[in-house]
Amino acid sequence: MAAFSHSGCFLVLYFLFSAGRNLQTLGVSVGINYGQIANDLPTPTAVARLIQTINISRIKLYDANHDILTAFQRSGVDFIIAIGNENVVDMMDFTKAQAWLKQNVQPYINQTRITCITVGNEVLTGNDTVLKSSLLPAMQSVYQALVALGLDRLVNVSTAHSVAILGNSFPPSSGLFSQDLAEYIQPLLNFHAEINSPFLINAYPFFAYKANPQSVSLEYVLFETNPGVTDPNTNLTYDNMLYAQIDSVYAAVRAMGHTDIDVAISETGWPSKGDSDEIGATLQNAATYNRNLMSRIAMNQGTPMKPTVPINVYVFALFNENLKTGPASERNYGLFYPNATPVYDISLLEGRQFSSPSSFSTNLTAWNALGILILLIAILI
Repeated sequence: MAAFSHSGCFLVLYFLFSAGRNLQTLGVSVGINYGQIANDLPTPTAVARLIQTINISRIKLYDANHDILTAFQRSGVDFIIAIGNENVVDMMDFTKAQAWLKQNVQPYINQTRITCITVGNEVLTGNDTVLKSSLLPAMQSVYQALVALGLDRLVNVSTAHSVAILGNSFPPSSGLFSQDLAEYIQPLLNFHAEINSPFLINAYPFFAYKANPQSVSLEYVLFETNPGVTDPNTNLTYDNMLYAQIDSVYAAVRAMGHTDIDVAISETGWPSKGDSDEIGATLQNAATYNRNLMSRIAMNQGTPMKPTVPINVYVFALFNENLKTGPASERNYGLFYPNATPVYDISLLEGRQFSSPSSFSTNLTAWNALGILILLIAILI
């Protein structure tokens, strides 16, 4: 022991502490949708601990749940919060928009990082024409209220659309929005460009495969090895459907005169279980889709049309939600069961998998304890 110098001890100590720290920072820069349509979810405080173990740095909510925003104080996690469809019309009133911000943003933003507010969800693919006409004025009103409160440099405004707003999606370079939605989308795009906010799309290759498994390649939708599909206009080859969908939206945005708007995926995922007629909704396919997607994100990949722009994705969803209506798949998109155990393992980086909170804490504590022991030895010698 006498031959082990102080400098040697401190080098080992530095390595061990660095290793412990790296356990915390190897996570992929991926966002997650935190839905709450369930009666068996863990408390927000427990969820905050879980999020730290899997190194998720961005969360998207479907409301502005105060308990969640409080639980994530000083966590470093970025939040997208939401104004539900039922409140969109009210948000056209500047006074009501400002009151909403004073209640749901101002009390929390100093401790919890709120970066964006979505006004409505998939409004334009619904049947409510009043809601469609109200969407842009509501977004403008919320933004003006942010400016009035001095929050516009911290918080942006957007809305999430279904990929079904596309009237044409193949080939990707010929992507176009549905003609009957053009009157809503054109001024909406102008607003996005004006305030520099992203155009958000909910895209689920699962739906395309489920609807037509004979024609849609499973390997293509799961990011597995496949011949790919070539766009005859650009000669770009797509090896997965999600990237083709993203580029179709970029093309549709460009067709309306904009090349200055980023497209982000506000929802994508794959169900681990479904009804008997929901072809492809299996545990294996869900694990494959999300594992391969996260691998792409880890590589900072862009799409064939935008190769230097890393894809920006929020996976759906954090938990299975047992009160969601519809087919069984709707209740089985979660990466985790409500007891916080993984539905399946997903490699994040260099073979690392989602770990349970207890095993991660144990491993990290072991590294730190060993480091402290060596520090004591270094002091004693």
